[in-house]
Amino acid sequence: MLSRHTWASSQVPEALLEARGVTAGYRPDVDILHGVDVEIYPGEIVTIVGPNGAGKSTFIRVVIGLLRPRSGCVFFNGDDVTGIRPHILVRRGIGYVAQRDNVFPSLTVDENLDLPATRALGLDEIWSLFPRLDERRRQAAGTLSGGERQMLAMARALIAAPDILLLDEPSAGLSPVLADAIFEKIAEINAAGVSILMVEQNARRALGMSTRAYVLDLGRNRFEGSGPDLLHDPKVIDLYLGGTARIDNVSASAPKPERLP
Repeated sequence: MLSRHTWASSQVPEALLEARGVTAGYRPDVDILHGVDVEIYPGEIVTIVGPNGAGKSTFIRVVIGLLRPRSGCVFFNGDDVTGIRPHILVRRGIGYVAQRDNVFPSLTVDENLDLPATRALGLDEIWSLFPRLDERRRQAAGTLSGGERQMLAMARALIAAPDILLLDEPSAGLSPVLADAIFEKIAEINAAGVSILMVEQNARRALGMSTRAYVLDLGRNRFEGSGPDLLHDPKVIDLYLGGTARIDNVSASAPKPERLP
C-alpha cells in the first residue's frame, strides 16, 4: 500500500478531504471561486472538470495551501487545515503535483527523488510503480519525455506516502498515447490505496475513471454525481462535453448544483 492508512471496507468513512463554501481569488476585488463545495472519501478518484476559467486549478491551490480563501474552510481527516502551508500539509498526508515546473530539469531522476524532505516509501516501491523511471535513474529530468516527467513528479509526491494525491491537469500538453499512460498510472496509484483528487481538461477520460466528479462553471458548483453518470448525462454533454465554450446562464444567484442519481 502506498498510503499511510488502510480503510476497512465495513466502515462508513468520514470524508477524507472536504471543502465547504470556498470563495477565493488572486486580487482583492475579484473572486474566482464562489462558495465551492467538494468532498473526497477514502479510496475514491474524484475529478473536477469545467471550461477554461472555471476555477479548477484555483481550487486545488486553495486545498494545498498556496492560496488562502476569503471565506470557507478545507478539512482533512476531520481537521481544519485552511491556509496551512504546503510543506506541512505534505507531512500530514496530502500530496500535490503541479501542472507546470513540477520537477528539477537539471537534476537526474535519482536526485529529484532524493529531494523530498518527507520520505516514507522506499525507492523499490517507486521503481515497481514506475519502471520507466528506474531505467532512467541517472538521466537528467529535463531530457525525459513529457509523460516521463509527469511520472517523476507523481513519484516525488508519492515518496511521502500521502493519503490523497492532488493532480493539477496531469495530462496537459501530452500526446494521446502519453496521456493514456498517465491515466493508467493514476488508476494504479489509486488501486494501491491512495485517494485521488484531480482537475483535468480531458473530461471524457477523467470522468470515465472517476468514482465521483464535479462540474464547475464560473467558479460555482454546477453538476455533481458519479463520473460515469456525468459522462453520459445529456445536460452535461450538451453544455460542456459537447464543446461549448462555457456553461451559460449561471448568475451570481446560481441555484444549488444538480445532483445526478
